[in-house]
Amino acid sequence: MIRFLHAYFPTRTVFLGISEAFLVSLAFIAAVFVRLGADDTTIILGYEHGPTKIVVVAVAFIACMYYFDLYDSSILSNRREVFIRLVQALGTVCILLTLIYYIYPPLEFGRGISLIGLLFVGLLVSLWRKLFSVVNSVPQFADRALILGEGPLVDQIVRECEARPELGLRVVGRILPVVSVSSGSSTLNYRLADSSNVHPASDTGEEISLFVNSLRVNRIFIAMSERRGNLPVGPLLSLKCRGVNIQDGTDVYEAITGKVPIENVRSGWLLFSSGFPVSRYLMVYKRFASTVMAIIGLLFSLPLIPFVALAIRLTSSGPILYRQRRVGRNGVVFYCYKFRTMRADAEADTGPTWAADDDPRVTTVGRFLRLSRLDEIPQLWNVLVGDMSLVGPRPERPEFVERLRRDIPFYDLRHTIPPGITGWAQINYKYGASVEDAKEKLCYDLFYIKNMAPGLDLLIYFRTIKIILLGRGAR
Repeated sequence: MIRFLHAYFPTRTVFLGISEAFLVSLAFIAAVFVRLGADDTTIILGYEHGPTKIVVVAVAFIACMYYFDLYDSSILSNRREVFIRLVQALGTVCILLTLIYYIYPPLEFGRGISLIGLLFVGLLVSLWRKLFSVVNSVPQFADRALILGEGPLVDQIVRECEARPELGLRVVGRILPVVSVSSGSSTLNYRLADSSNVHPASDTGEEISLFVNSLRVNRIFIAMSERRGNLPVGPLLSLKCRGVNIQDGTDVYEAITGKVPIENVRSGWLLFSSGFPVSRYLMVYKRFASTVMAIIGLLFSLPLIPFVALAIRLTSSGPILYRQRRVGRNGVVFYCYKFRTMRADAEADTGPTWAADDDPRVTTVGRFLRLSRLDEIPQLWNVLVGDMSLVGPRPERPEFVERLRRDIPFYDLRHTIPPGITGWAQINYKYGASVEDAKEKLCYDLFYIKNMAPGLDLLIYFRTIKIILLGRGAR
């Protein structure tokens, strides 16, 4: 995994993106050569903003491919879906480049070069994707990992590794600690378990070295729920000195999923792990950046506000703005403002309830406002007055917080920083409408708090734009 902007990305996926940027550049250089010949190619690429033109085209292609999920785990292994989305991305690139060339004509290649370049890109990227799919699915090219321990965390790591070949990880076995009692004394043994049989081990941790050698292992993940007296420190340290990568299972899970496994994590891990950089300077930066972005957002939203207000007024009775009590930093309750998207009496009979799919309480205009996220515009005022930040955990209602505190461990940790309009949980998980959803979103919120940094905020802004454009996650 590669850590960038305080988030983790599979090395193979990063390599795929960089290699495709190179292929796009190569395709357009070849297009110039085919269309104009060697002499004019040197002139255009050397003197007529050639490098800038190539960079603009490459960035446009990679951005469109990202926005069509061509680097997403669920799409990478589906060749048919990759082809369909690649065609869609190429069409979008044509529109985007046309707009760029209209705004700034000197960046245009002209003379049929763009059309030839697009054809070359489609051919090269299609062939490269097929080759990458084949190589990515070959188990021999993956790191071979053993997991020491058992339980839900182990199962979760195994599922992630099996479902996402781009991680380059293959779990080849599990080492289970077993306590045997004989003549009144207990002995700690280790055994290698797989789906078909169990192999007995000796009464020392040295047997682990034999497992590593026989299975050609280069990684060991420690995922034991109880380590005191069960962890073979000496043999593991010896293996680490021989080049075997020893990693904490919780760290591995955090890196490959982008969330903290709250049900399997120890309080000590949260206490002593790196991260949680909630410093005074960072909070000052977040306050300043959020204020500036909120002002810019309000200025751009001003032309839309009268039309949104008029649409709400003409299609349903009740106030235009809707305010709702939410829990903010340090448990302080504040009023969160939104454009009203439901009937004025939506909770008259039921009391506070989560929104559901195709919720009948949502008005026709309200459904559009939710899908386009225009209903969130008034929350920029909450950012300006300091109740919220632009990025952070989504603020929850006090009625739900009381229940979630009882049912979910570490839930109050999300109240150590200001809540946000968008956040790591919002861009990685669906709309929350149950205790289980709230638990899953907390896993993402804790990852954000643990890795909070300006770079991660920038990544969240970028992904939020993608979600808004594609209309995802609304309810």
